[in-house]
Amino acid sequence: MNYTSLIYAILSMGVLGLLLSMGLAIANKKLHVEEDPRIALAIDLLPGVNCGGCGYAGCANFAENLVEGKAQITLCPVCEIEAAEKIAELLGVEIKPGERQVAVVICQGGDSIVKKKAEYEGIQSCIAATFVSGGERACSYGCIGYGDCVDVCPFDAIKMNSERIPVVDRQKCTGCGNCVEACPRDVIELHPISHHIFVLCNNRDNPKTSRSVCKYACIGCKICERAVEGEGFSVVNNLAEVDYDKYTKELVLPTEKCPTKAIVIVGHKDEV
Repeated sequence: MNYTSLIYAILSMGVLGLLLSMGLAIANKKLHVEEDPRIALAIDLLPGVNCGGCGYAGCANFAENLVEGKAQITLCPVCEIEAAEKIAELLGVEIKPGERQVAVVICQGGDSIVKKKAEYEGIQSCIAATFVSGGERACSYGCIGYGDCVDVCPFDAIKMNSERIPVVDRQKCTGCGNCVEACPRDVIELHPISHHIFVLCNNRDNPKTSRSVCKYACIGCKICERAVEGEGFSVVNNLAEVDYDKYTKELVLPTEKCPTKAIVIVGHKDEV
């Protein structure tokens, strides 16, 4: 064995390792960026549920954007007012209050209400059923009924009822929007908590078709529109719509004569 060559090899590797270590140390010193200590403080004050309702990739990322002035604390639908005030004080900003948002299920087409078109035996998921003729229910606009929205709610604010229609607990709902994103039919919407009158239907088929598949489908009869003389209700593409800027009677239906009971009062006037 050539011991001289072995020693040179060991020395060479040692010198190379030393040089690389020195280079990394210098690079670390040159490129190191001190993290603003307010970020850690803001993270501790945020709820830590990482629901994504603020539009950022978790609470840590949201905190970074708060400190950098790229986001407002009111974007977090979950943050308690006391915590939000502390974060605002920490950052030296004012809170711009906004009305609380809650999820609303725009469908009443449960198992006994909507017509079945087939027996679905696939994966019990709305997304999966969407790719297999849209599941069992004949209405192509309504709730599919397998509870993907329930699975993604981090606040236990949605439950499936006996008709396999999701029901939102408006007190628990934080308006994070996870259920809205999870619904492949866009059946769930976010609305201000002060909204109480809803047309719980999305079906824009012609009246005969929509009524043939669901007992509670809006049939575009315009009774509601005529009842308010066009001030708050209008029928567009066979579906009644509420203009919340004009229809301000929070807990009063425009008419009791809706033939399919598609217009419904949701929630109570004392909700905040």
